[in-house]
Order: sequence, then structure tokens, then C-alpha cells
Amino acid sequence: MISRDLVTAAPGSTPLRDIYSVSRLAREAKALLEGSFPLLWIEGEISNFARPASGHCYFTLKDSQAQVRCALFRGSQRTLACVPKDGMHVVVRARVSFYEGRGEFQLVIEHLEEAGEGALRRAFEELKNRLALEGLFDPARKKPLPRLPRRIGVITSPGGAVIRDIITTLARRFPPISVLIYPVPVQGEGAAEKIAAAIRLAGERRDCDALIIARGGGSLEDLWAFNEEVVARALYQCPLPVVSGVGHETDFTIADLVADARAPTPTAAAVMLSPDLREWLAEFAAAEQQLRRRMNDRLASAQQRLDWLATRLVHPADRIQHLRQRLIDLSRRLILAQTARHNAAATAVLAATGRLHRLSPAATIRQVQLRFAHGQERLTLAMRQALERGAHRLSISSGQLDALSPLATLARGYAIVERDDTGALVQDAAQLRPGQRIRVLLARGRLKALVEEKQE
Repeated sequence: MISRDLVTAAPGSTPLRDIYSVSRLAREAKALLEGSFPLLWIEGEISNFARPASGHCYFTLKDSQAQVRCALFRGSQRTLACVPKDGMHVVVRARVSFYEGRGEFQLVIEHLEEAGEGALRRAFEELKNRLALEGLFDPARKKPLPRLPRRIGVITSPGGAVIRDIITTLARRFPPISVLIYPVPVQGEGAAEKIAAAIRLAGERRDCDALIIARGGGSLEDLWAFNEEVVARALYQCPLPVVSGVGHETDFTIADLVADARAPTPTAAAVMLSPDLREWLAEFAAAEQQLRRRMNDRLASAQQRLDWLATRLVHPADRIQHLRQRLIDLSRRLILAQTARHNAAATAVLAATGRLHRLSPAATIRQVQLRFAHGQERLTLAMRQALERGAHRLSISSGQLDALSPLATLARGYAIVERDDTGALVQDAAQLRPGQRIRVLLARGRLKALVEEKQE
């Protein structure tokens, strides 16, 4: 915001004036204008159009009561669908600016389109954005198309080429599919409401497996019935899967976004919903061959098992006799096995008893007790001898220690002299001076003395 405060030099003095330079005023006006307006859509008539050598376009946008200067720079002209000229009624998307060099308020154009179709496109974008926020275009809610529909409903004009193309395509691709036509006008006043009513009627009757809404190509205004909200809501609520085949491949409508599938043309919508009869017949033939192979393999496997079971089939009396004989053999083998096992166990017990006697610990314990008693006697003798040797060594070491002890030296009349201040030993008279205190360590007791004289 422009500051209007005045600075005073002192209380009671004349206020100092805040004097603007022209460039400062221009900069602040530019900042104020460009910061106050968002990106705008503006409608008006072009006049005073000029395109200098730079490639930029300059013109005036006016209405009956006002006008404003506009600049359309060369980089923004690449996406224009029309060539601007004098007298053209246009809608522009622009930002407000201020050209400091001439001190002019102007618009910098980013997009330009003719006013009639531009209004429709703006309405299209606004509705598309609003329905997208509500989730009408969500892929998760779209219904899958039937693989083989028995009946297809077509919502279109009954007298146009579109319905003939759809019927011809369905008859060529898969003749058994029947077609139910819901005749509606596909453009003009009230067309959107009638299309929506046909969609609701088809959803209530549910006598079709899928729906096609279709019409031929045209301008945005011609296709506008399929951009109405009432049609979008009807498609969103329809319980049947719907294919949108509106216009040509380059045309795009709100119905295409809401429908469960979009086809580039009405004929493509018929192709999308109808299988190719030749492909189906080929699949059926391949499935039949695979089924025959599997049945033949199954029959061959069953025949082999039957033959194997036939070889194992015997008379019940023979089977019983065979089992009786097997039981007798098993009884004999069981008796022999039990006898052999008993004999083996008895032999093992005898062998284990002999080993147990040989391995009895009584003799080992007696030998260990004798070794223990002998070892105890030897240990007692060794300890006594070790103590005697230690006592002898201790006596010798004590005598040597007494001979070398400084206490013995002191006992012979010697003394140890230390400095009183530092505690250092005094070995030379040069270490002391008269008047210095010393400590004298005797064999019994200590003395403190004062040096009166020294002789070196």
C-alpha cells in the first residue's frame, strides 16, 4: 500500500513533504494494480489493432462505455484458435498491468477466443469442473460392458444416418443382437431434457443389456445437448452400462466423461458393444477341439484304470482262502519272532551281568583309598619340611635386614639431617646456610635445630 505518512522535523515545526519521483509513483501504481486483481475473463470488441515487426499484438478492447489498452505477446499467440482483427467480439483471459514507460494502465492477454463459442466453452469447463468435484467422472463407478449383449438400446435421432450405421454394423458383426431404438431429437431446444428422459426410461424398463447414446459430428453448439447437466445426471444414475458415441473422434462432450465408455464415433460404439461373429465361431471351434481332446484323454485314462482293476478282480472264496493262508503264515512268523527275541534278550542279560561284575567299582574304590592315605602322609611330610626351610630362610633374611637397616646405623651414633622447609636430605654443608632450620633424626626421637655456623 502507498504510504502517506508525513515526517516532522521537530514538534511545532512545518511537516517535511514526502515527494514522489515519477518512477517511484509508477512502480507503486504497478504493484498496487497487479497485486489487487486476479486473472480475469473480459469480454469486448477489438479496435485499433496493430502488429509491429516484433510480432506482438497491441489493440484496444472496448464496450459502449469504456476502453482499455491490451498487449498480446508473440509467445501467447501460438495457442489461439482465431486471428484477432478490428471489430471482432472476443472474450480474453488477461492480467491487469501498468506500463511504466508510458504511464498507461493495460491488460496483458494470455488467451483470446471469439465471444459466442467462447461462452459455450466457459460453460463447458465450469460444468466439467463442478461435476468432476462431485465424482461423476470417477473411473471406479463406471460399469463394465457386457461381453455378449442380447439387446442394445440406441438413444438417437430415428431418421439420421447414425442409426442406420449402428444397425448395419451390429447386423454385420453379430446378427443375433437385437436393437431397441429410443427416438429423441439430438439438438435444438428441449433436446437435452428428452435425451435425459429416454435414458431414465431405458434404466427403468431394463429391457436392454447396454445403451448407446449417439449423434453425428457438428459444432460445439450443435453438440450442446450432450453437454447439459440434466443429461450428465441421467447418465450417472442409469443402472445400465452406457457407451457414448457422440460426434467425431475430435469432438468431446460431458456425456463422454460420465458414460461408462466413450467411442470416437457412433459406429465405433456399435463395434465396442458387439463381438465379432467370426471370432466367436473360431473360439467355439477351438473350444470344441480342446473339449474333444480332454474327453478322449479322460476316456483313455478311465479305460486303462478299468483294465487294471479287471486284472485285480478275483473270486471272493479265493480271496478269503488267500487271506486265511496269509494269516496262518503271519501267526507262525510271529511265534518264531517272539521266541528269537526272548532268546536274544536272555543272552543279552547274561552278557550284561558278566560285564557288570567285571566293571564293579569296589576294587577301584579300595585302590583309590590306599593311594589317598599314602598321598596324605607324603603331603604332611612335605609341608613340615617346607616350613622348616622357610623358617631357616627367614632367620637368615632377618639378620641381613638388621645389618642393612638405617636404624642400626642410627643406633651406632649417627643421625639423619633434613631441611625443615623442604624435607630434603642434607648430605653436604654447602646445602645449608647459617640461620636455616633443620630436622635431626636420631635412633630414638627427633630434634629441630638452627644452623649457627658451617664449615665446608
